Amino acid sequence: MKLVNIHKHFYILIILMLGVDTVQAQVWTLNQCIESAQENNKSLQIGKNNMAISEFRHKESKANLLPKVNANVDYKYFTNLPYQLMPLSTFNPAAEEGQFREAQFGVPHNINANLQFSMILYNPQVYGSIKATKVATELAELQFRKSEEQIYFEISNLYYNAQILHHQMIFIDSNLVNSERLLINMQLLKEQLLAKGTDVGKVELQVAQLSTQKEIVLSKYDQVLNALKFAIGIPIEQNLQIEPEIAFQQSTEYNKSITLDMQIVKTQNNLLANEISTLNKSRFLPSLNLIASYGATGFGYDKQPNSFLDFYPIAFAGIQLSYPIFNGTVTKQKINQKKIEVQNNELQFGLITDQNNMQTENAKSQIKVAHYSIEKTKEQIKLATEIYHQTILQQKQGLANLTDVILADNSLREAQQSYLSSVIDYLKADLELKKVSGNLSIKN
Repeated sequence: MKLVNIHKHFYILIILMLGVDTVQAQVWTLNQCIESAQENNKSLQIGKNNMAISEFRHKESKANLLPKVNANVDYKYFTNLPYQLMPLSTFNPAAEEGQFREAQFGVPHNINANLQFSMILYNPQVYGSIKATKVATELAELQFRKSEEQIYFEISNLYYNAQILHHQMIFIDSNLVNSERLLINMQLLKEQLLAKGTDVGKVELQVAQLSTQKEIVLSKYDQVLNALKFAIGIPIEQNLQIEPEIAFQQSTEYNKSITLDMQIVKTQNNLLANEISTLNKSRFLPSLNLIASYGATGFGYDKQPNSFLDFYPIAFAGIQLSYPIFNGTVTKQKINQKKIEVQNNELQFGLITDQNNMQTENAKSQIKVAHYSIEKTKEQIKLATEIYHQTILQQKQGLANLTDVILADNSLREAQQSYLSSVIDYLKADLELKKVSGNLSIKN
C-alpha cells in the first residue's frame, strides 16, 4: 500500500485540540474494527444464531428417519356398555332370517397399555425435507456472509468518513492559523492608520466562519465515531481513535468472482428445484413404514360375587404402505407455482449479473477519474499555498490589498475541499468495486 500523508506537521495540533483523552485512546485500524464487529456486532450475532437454527432444522428432518417408540395407556369405564345387534336365530334356531336382538357385551372396566414402534422405510416427503433443509442451511450461511459484507461496507464507509473529517479539521486549523495571523497584521495596520476598519472586519468575519466550521466538523467527527463504535459493538463512552493516514491501493484490479448476491440466488434456485422434485415424487411414489405394537388389554368387573380384573396380551408387527391416488390436483397446482418461482429466480440472476457488470464498469471509471483528480488537486494545494504566502508578503509590502489575500485564501480552501472530495470519491468507488467483484472481505 502507498500511504498518502497530508500535512503531517498539523497532527500534533489536532491531538492537542481533541484533548488528553484522545491521546490515551486506543488507535484502531480498519481491520481491528471489522474483527471487533465480528465478535460484538449484534446483527452478526443474530445471523450466527439463525445459522445454528437452520442446522438444527436439518438435524430435525434427518431425525425423522430414526425409529420412534411411544408408550400408550388408556382406561375406560363404561357406565353403559355398548350394544350389538345379533341375529335372533343365535338364541332361537326357529327364528326367521332378518330378525335381530340387541345385546350388551363387555365389562365396565377396560384398560389398554402398549408400546408402539414405527420406522420410516421410505417417504419421499421426508427425504425431500432433508435435502431442502440442507440447502436452507447453505442459504443461511450465505445470508450470514452477506450480513458480514454489509457490516464491512458500513464500517469501511464510517472509517473513511472519519479519516476525511480528520483531515478536514487539519485544513481548517491550518487556515485558521493563517487567518489569525492575518488578523493580527490587519489590526496593527489599522492602528498605524494604514488599513480601514472594514478590512479588519472582513478578516474577523473570516476567522469567525472558520471557527464555526471547525465546531461543525468536530461535531460531525464525534457523530461518525459514535456510529463506528455502535457498528463494531463497543460502548459509546469508550475512547476510540482512528488511523489518521489514508491508505490508497496501488492497484485496483481485483479478481472477478461470483458475488454473494449471485450465490444466494443460485442457492434459492436449488431449493426451488428440490421442492419441485419432492412434490413430483410425492405424487407418484408410495410411503412405506415399519410398524409394531406390544401390550396388554385389561377387563374388569366390580360387582359381587364375580368381581375380577384380568389382562390379556396383544402384539403385532407389520408394514404399512400408503400410495396417493388423487388429492384434488393440489400437488399439481403447487408444482405450477414453483415452476413460475424458478422462472423468476432465473430472471433475478440475470438482473443481478447485468447490474453487477454495469456497477463494475462505473466503479472503475470513478476510480480512474478520482485518482487523476487526487494527483491534480494535490498540485493545486501546493500551488495555492505558495500563492497565498506570496500574496501575504506582497500585502505586507503594499503590493497587494486585502481582497487579493482573501481571494488567495479562498483558492487554497477550494483546492483543499476538492482534494478531500476526490479522496472520498476514490475510497467509495474502490469499496464499491470490491463489493461488485466479490472481493469485499476482511481478508482483502
